[in-house]
Order: sequence, then C-alpha cells, then structure tokens
Amino acid sequence: MADLRRRLLAESLGSTLLVATVVGSGIMAESLTADGALALLANAIPTGAILVVLITVLGPLSGAHFNPAVTLAFLTRRKIAAGEALAYVVVQITGAVLGAMLAHAMFGVPLQLGEQARTGPGLWLGEVVATFGLVTIILGGARARPDAVAWLVGLYIISAYWFTSSTSFANPAVTIARAFTNTFSGLRPVDAPAFIAAQLLGAGLAVVLHRLMWPRGQTP
Repeated sequence: MADLRRRLLAESLGSTLLVATVVGSGIMAESLTADGALALLANAIPTGAILVVLITVLGPLSGAHFNPAVTLAFLTRRKIAAGEALAYVVVQITGAVLGAMLAHAMFGVPLQLGEQARTGPGLWLGEVVATFGLVTIILGGARARPDAVAWLVGLYIISAYWFTSSTSFANPAVTIARAFTNTFSGLRPVDAPAFIAAQLLGAGLAVVLHRLMWPRGQTP
C-alpha cells in the first residue's frame, strides 16, 4: 500500500468526486425532470457507477474507504492504525464538502445550507440498514471476492437508494457534505447528527456480524 500522504490524497480525491457526483447528478436530474422517481434513478445510477470507478482506481492506493463508517469498521478490525484512521476521516469530510462546493460551482447554483427535512424513526432505521448492508458487503467481499468489491459496492448503493426509506446516505462524510446543498440531494444540517449516529450504529452491527460469520484467522 502507498505511503500515508498518497493514501490521504486518494481518500480526499475519492470523497470529492463521490459527492460531486451525488450532488451534481441530483442538480442535473432536477433541471431535466419533475418526476421524483426518475430523478432518484438519475441520482442513483451515477452514484453507483462512480463508486465502481473510484474503488477500482484508488483502491490499490488507500483501500478506497471514502467513508468514516468504513474506516472505523476497519479500525475495529485492526486493518488500519488509529492515527491513520483519524487522518482518513478528516480528509474524507474535507473532500466531501469540497465535492458539494464543486458541484454547485459547475452548475452555477449558489451554495446554501439544506432545507429538506429528513428526520424520523423510519429514516433513521433506513440509515442503520443502509450502512449495515454497505459495511457487511465491504468486509465480506474483501475476504471472499476482493476483486469484485468495487462492483459489489456500486450495485449495493444503487439498490439501497431504492429499498431504504432514507435513500441510503450510508456515509457520515457524505451526510455532512449534503447538509451544504439545498438541492435534490440535500438535507437540513439539524438532521445530520441523527443520520450519522444511525450510520455508525449500522457499521458497528456489521462488524459484530462479520466477527460471528468470519472469526479472525478463519479462511472464508
């Protein structure tokens, strides 16, 4: 694996491009259609596609986390040192916010805090499920089919956009960044902490399940 500086650059770049895709495709969808279902599809497919690309290209450098919940999951599995994990989280959040700013600049949309309400037990449960599934796919895929992780993650996110009530944010850095856009993909800043708490809970449950299914040292 690359030295820490290059890994952090990869995590920052990946987080920036991921959020630029999420926010940018949402802005494009809103400008082209008033059909909410079609707009969600137009948001989901580019997000899944960019994840396949970013994980394939940047995975060999940093592991392609782009997500504090994933980084913390790997920390609990002792796959990354605590200091490095903290650095990953900082650049993931910074890169994600830059991605939101980049999308707004490309489309000429003024940057402002989100006003779309996303709150309530159903949406919080949706985030627990979305993040649980994502981390389970990553941890399990990394053991069983590491060559397929990029496609597994991309396809999972596309499907989770549709089967979860929250449309699968599943990423604390992306959640923070989406609080800085008042477009299709945004949410109110006041709603972000509960989403992040649900995401961390989902990631923790996935780690527990992974330990039960694949005890340390056991060949999958």
